[in-house]
Amino acid sequence: MNVAYAYPWDIVGDPSAPSRLAELGVEAVALAASYHSTRAATPYHPAHRVLDVPQSAFYLPVRSSSWGRLTPASPTWTPTDAYLQARDALKAVGLRVHAWTVLTHNSFLGGTHPDLVVRNAFGDPYPYALCPAFEDVVEYCERLVSEILAVGEPDGLILEACGPMGFGHQSVHDKTAGADWTSVHSDLLTLCFCTACAPRYPEGTRERVRAAIDGPPARAGSPASPETVEAALGPLADDVRDVRVDLSASLRTRLITVARETAPNVPITLHANPDPWAASSFAALPVGEPGAEVLVGNCWGDPASDAARLARLGELCGPGQRVGAYVLALPPRPADGQALAEQLRTYAKAGATDFHLYHAGLASPRRLAAMAEALRLIR
Repeated sequence: MNVAYAYPWDIVGDPSAPSRLAELGVEAVALAASYHSTRAATPYHPAHRVLDVPQSAFYLPVRSSSWGRLTPASPTWTPTDAYLQARDALKAVGLRVHAWTVLTHNSFLGGTHPDLVVRNAFGDPYPYALCPAFEDVVEYCERLVSEILAVGEPDGLILEACGPMGFGHQSVHDKTAGADWTSVHSDLLTLCFCTACAPRYPEGTRERVRAAIDGPPARAGSPASPETVEAALGPLADDVRDVRVDLSASLRTRLITVARETAPNVPITLHANPDPWAASSFAALPVGEPGAEVLVGNCWGDPASDAARLARLGELCGPGQRVGAYVLALPPRPADGQALAEQLRTYAKAGATDFHLYHAGLASPRRLAAMAEALRLIR
């Protein structure tokens, strides 16, 4: 299946948008039902060219009776039922609509509930990252999934950030590069030590993480700069890894249970990463998930590395499950249909049967044409 990603505001108010997306050659649109803050180009919209989205929001009507302690914000930059309007317009041209659901990545709720966010070993909060070790956060995610399925009635459910977010984040004017932290340091800064997470780790974990990050300056690969998270954590690594993997697994299990109870026949797609230390929009999934129909891996980096990740996800699949490739069609990728088709072939050889194209609303006319050309070339 070929899926194009889009925001509700790409479609609402633009009568030409549904046909434009259908002409790409996709079968479905991943339409954002719950999404984080962003600043988005809208190259085709008759009313605007740049849309500032200052906070995370829910794009279906917020029914106060359906929420608990955590209640999502409604948008003011697009209609409060924008998802429903866009869904109906897309379905009118024969496209299926999958609810693109961002879970723990929510700066609005993190800002209003700082006691529920991820905190690193130094106690620094990550306000964009709700920590799923808290029951309030898990219950919010359950209610989110239930509302989207009950009110949005999508043809499919896509779960993003189905686990803890981490250090890496494209925040406003990010100024962290000069610290010269390695990828291992970033992974260590991702480990959460909030009041719910810290007691789950072995004694001495916080101190070991701090020491690994604040060790004396050294070249990468020297004893003072460990090459892996396992090397940094030493004998604590297995226990810490199990705690982290369980955060994503337990959240995933509860959400799939809610989804099956609410809409048993709606297929579920997971944005997933086989790396057990993963903490981002693509949550850790080192042992597979039989409750989902599709496991989608990120393909925004080196195609060979991305293909290896897809192959690993394929190894985790059971009978009837599929692998999807989340393919970047925006800069720094060229607006070149043949080059994009070659990447899709690479991912197909690695086991991908589904292509999730990011992003049909943000792409220029040249890039949309490249997407359409690539899909034609691989048929």
